[in-house]
Amino acid sequence: MSKHVFERAGFLAAAIGAAGLLSAGVASAHVTANVYGPQPEKGGYGSIFFRVPNEEKDAGTVKVEVALKPEYALSSVRTKPIPGWKAEVVKSKLPAPVTTASGTQLTEAVTSVSWTAEAGTKIAAGSAEFQEFQISAGQFPTNVDALEFPATQTYENGKVVEWNQPTPASGEEPEHPAPSVKLAEKSGDGHGGGHGSDAKPSEESHASSSSSDNTARWLGGAGLVVGALGLGVGAGATLRARRATASTSKPEGSE
Repeated sequence: MSKHVFERAGFLAAAIGAAGLLSAGVASAHVTANVYGPQPEKGGYGSIFFRVPNEEKDAGTVKVEVALKPEYALSSVRTKPIPGWKAEVVKSKLPAPVTTASGTQLTEAVTSVSWTAEAGTKIAAGSAEFQEFQISAGQFPTNVDALEFPATQTYENGKVVEWNQPTPASGEEPEHPAPSVKLAEKSGDGHGGGHGSDAKPSEESHASSSSSDNTARWLGGAGLVVGALGLGVGAGATLRARRATASTSKPEGSE
């Protein structure tokens, strides 16, 4: 196969890879709900991080609001302070009393949490920045497998984007999916899973990257050693073969 064929194949693979990265970036550029650490359990407590990327070319994000459905009856919701952002937790009267997993009857629950940027603060215009807003909440309901958190993103130019479309059973992601978190089955250990977790994604990412980098370097070094040994064995075999050939080709009686 000619050199030109290899070059064309390499160019095509690179183009396909770049297109895949671009499409993945577009698909993932929406508000998501994430958990770092143990998955929250039904009837338990846990920390949830709402990751908000900016998508407007000429406007930054100045407000994010997350709705908590009344049927979840979340009586305890706390926000982690973020410099430059003002958080507000709103409680509302429930249409009907709800009994929690611990047997407590609630007549009101948290129905929304919002973060508003103070002067001089925003998620910058363009697509280079995102912010994460953390809540610690509970008790989670026991009669659902996942929690949906419809979110509203407001830009400084007045544009409002609603992230509130449920993902269908087919799993095909809608254009503006609502952030969601799956709940694990109750373990019975009394902790409820992930309560108060303050795991920082950047630290986890750095640790994972560092570990992968060290592993790659070790494997690379091992590969070089094995390669060098292989060259040495090959050279030795070649030399022995040449000597054997030279020996058998000498005439009888010659020295």
